[in-house]
Amino acid sequence: MLKEFKIVKAEDALKKARKNLNNRYRLGYHIMAQANWINDPNGLIQYKGEYHVFYQHHPYDENWGPMHWGHVKSKDLVHWEYCPIALAPGDGFDKDGCFSGSSVDNNGELTLIYTGHNYIDKEKDTFYENQNIAVSTDGINFKKLNQNPIIAKPPVDSLHHFRDPKVWKHDDKWYMVLGNATKENIGRAILYISKDLRKWEYVGVLATSNSELGYMWECPDFFELDGKNVLIFSPQGIDKKGDLYCNLHQNGYLVGKYDYEKNQFTHGSFKELDNGHDFYATQTFLDDKGRRIAIGWMDMWESDMITKQDGWCGALTLPRVLRLGKNNKILMNPVEELKMLRESEYNECVNKYICDTESYLSKLNDKLIELKVVFDLNDCNAKSFGLKFKGVKKEETLLTYNSDDQKLVLDCSKCGKEKDGIRKSSLEKTSKLFLQIFLDRSSIEIFVNDGEATLTSRIYPKEDMLEVEVFAKSGGVRVEEFTYWTLGDIWR
Repeated sequence: MLKEFKIVKAEDALKKARKNLNNRYRLGYHIMAQANWINDPNGLIQYKGEYHVFYQHHPYDENWGPMHWGHVKSKDLVHWEYCPIALAPGDGFDKDGCFSGSSVDNNGELTLIYTGHNYIDKEKDTFYENQNIAVSTDGINFKKLNQNPIIAKPPVDSLHHFRDPKVWKHDDKWYMVLGNATKENIGRAILYISKDLRKWEYVGVLATSNSELGYMWECPDFFELDGKNVLIFSPQGIDKKGDLYCNLHQNGYLVGKYDYEKNQFTHGSFKELDNGHDFYATQTFLDDKGRRIAIGWMDMWESDMITKQDGWCGALTLPRVLRLGKNNKILMNPVEELKMLRESEYNECVNKYICDTESYLSKLNDKLIELKVVFDLNDCNAKSFGLKFKGVKKEETLLTYNSDDQKLVLDCSKCGKEKDGIRKSSLEKTSKLFLQIFLDRSSIEIFVNDGEATLTSRIYPKEDMLEVEVFAKSGGVRVEEFTYWTLGDIWR
């Protein structure tokens, strides 16, 4: 009854908060809460024919607070339906938060595995964390286990950072990878094993930063992809290095081969997943089509989150299919189902030569846009070229390709990111530059050259983005294709 009361109370708070929302930046086709705060995606799974996405959620305030698990589901990865809050904190093992975790289908029982967060002294930020389970047979109503916590303490050589379990099955055993920090402030991923999801045995360290990759690894995810093993995680505490590691915390991966018998993960160097401002805590799942699909948090800690003043904060990225490219590079592309959002189609500027004296201006007909642009680099002598997403006056989001160093530059400094507006991505030399761009009311997601690079950022235009200008400087470039679609609003 106490659990039901906590859920009902949180749902009631959301209903009241929805009445006071300012909708100017509310997204049209991304996952966001009905109101108030969200961060990490959790428990991604396809269960009984439907896709389920849970997320870290504070239903009582637009700022981070005691974490609940919000919940949406979908039949097609495009049209999402709000479900009741799945988990609320307050039990003896999760007094101050139901932190991030994952889910599995255990013979028809949807099992959530999550971290319980418990403060010892909140003002001093001293706490302990443990791992817990909640189960459901309908995918909507969840019951926490009486035997929680299933893992009460971290390994003896750890600090109190011990969270974000990702669970999967290999052969006849369950495996759990957790984010952890040693007493020497070295981030790492550690591994547990179980036969029944209830009793867990510590196996050891899966991978470690060796002090080069930060002091704590959040939200680890371990899986097979195209014959290799991949560890995705979000390291905290890496210093900026040129165009790399520009956000407060990062999100990236290691690729290699894993020996289950020896618990030995032999891997290459760390690579960032996305080069934009707002991409963190990515989690993946495998669907019934055999696709490894990833969703991330589309915001960043300690950034300017302008929508807080509107009564909500935080969103999730579009679902992306992962595959391995050359040199073990992960390629990310939007799921095919997103084509269902397309409404009106516009084909313009075909085989048009753009130069200093002749740009091209396209009048947009909506705020929700998908855009595909192909530049012919074999017919290019411009020092730079790109796209300007422009408002009525001087407001713009600028995307520029620099020919000399093959870098793509996203500049949001005139669209809500005045303090730290620029992000860059280095590209391989190629004959064409292919851009697929999704614009929502307060976000931009850019997919480059069939997933070679992505840049994801929140933007906050004060005026309507009414035009896209195709430009070139110090020379010209041929535009092979310029197609855009207006997109449907799934929340309308």
